[in-house]
Amino acid sequence: MSTTIKTLRTPDERFANLPGYAFAPNYVGDLKGYEGLRAHYLDERPKRAAASMQTYLCLHGEPTWAYLYRKMIPVFVGAGNRVVAPDFFGFGRSDKPVDEAVYTFNFHRNMLLRFIERLDLQNVTLVVQDWGGLLGLTLPLEMPERFTR
Repeated sequence: MSTTIKTLRTPDERFANLPGYAFAPNYVGDLKGYEGLRAHYLDERPKRAAASMQTYLCLHGEPTWAYLYRKMIPVFVGAGNRVVAPDFFGFGRSDKPVDEAVYTFNFHRNMLLRFIERLDLQNVTLVVQDWGGLLGLTLPLEMPERFTR
């Protein structure tokens, strides 16, 4: 992935005061192979997290973003779990490559693999919607040691 890929970035003020969405944004901009692209994700967990807690990895579909999971996140966290919900490139708060040819299955799938490695996600429960499922259901095959459900 070239570091000179032309992208758009939605201004932060576009995400202000969204109903039911008081989550702090997190960003990663150093995913291997995606240098120069900034990916947004939510990372919510209980104040007293147990070492054995599940990590719910919530993958959205098209045309939505992590906002889709705004009502589920508090339920999962309330049950003592960590919740990680990334925005795919091109969606939500993540950078949006201008060239439509960039948006391939492998572009998104490999981003997810690098994202899981970068955050060192373990004990993962996969939660998917729409093509978050098409992409996400391939991940446990690649890294089965990280997924439990």
